[in-house]
Amino acid sequence: MAFRHHVPYGGSPVTALGPEAPTCSSKGCTTAPAWDLLWNNPRLHTPERRKIWLACDEHRPTLSDFLGSRGFLKDVEPHDPEREDPGRPV
Repeated sequence: MAFRHHVPYGGSPVTALGPEAPTCSSKGCTTAPAWDLLWNNPRLHTPERRKIWLACDEHRPTLSDFLGSRGFLKDVEPHDPEREDPGRPV
């Protein structure tokens, strides 16, 4: 299964393929994700589109605040490793 998650704060997108374990989207964090932060940018995405940042327990508040302050955060759910490609609509 291939998936993509994004690194905020000026980092580069990270793509993980195959057996590589996903990690928190916070720049430099290598912790396994506990949360899926579902978001979209209404200027770029249709209302039903959801992008996903992965968050560990430590970085969930800061990543949520970053997205929420811009009006992008739509939902926070426990991490689901079986979720479809995060770049696709939910």
